[in-house]
Amino acid sequence: MLEEVILFILTFLLIFIIYELFLVRKAKKDKRRKRPVEVNYLIGKFNIDLDKINYKRLLNIISAVSSFDISLVVTIVSLFENFLLQLLVGFVLIMLLIIVSYDIVGRIYKKKGCCKNGKN
Repeated sequence: MLEEVILFILTFLLIFIIYELFLVRKAKKDKRRKRPVEVNYLIGKFNIDLDKINYKRLLNIISAVSSFDISLVVTIVSLFENFLLQLLVGFVLIMLLIIVSYDIVGRIYKKKGCCKNGKN
């Protein structure tokens, strides 16, 4: 049990640092850079207005959510011995977690009134 917790924490920290370096800091330096897929998903599904939110904070939230999702999947998949079962479980879990976690993030922003006018 302790090994799984350590694996989760180390994976979370590693993925979070990578996301911060490549997502948040690069977006801060280059304003003309393309938006990440996660931001486009939130804009498309929940009609999030980027003018009403703090974009850097959104990127930090995306980093944390993605790191949590990946860490949870890695920890759960490590419990299985069979490689094919690990791949199958990992694929299904990552898809479900991404959909659910970004749905929660989108609903929170929608509830805060960060949607474009008339699309609440």
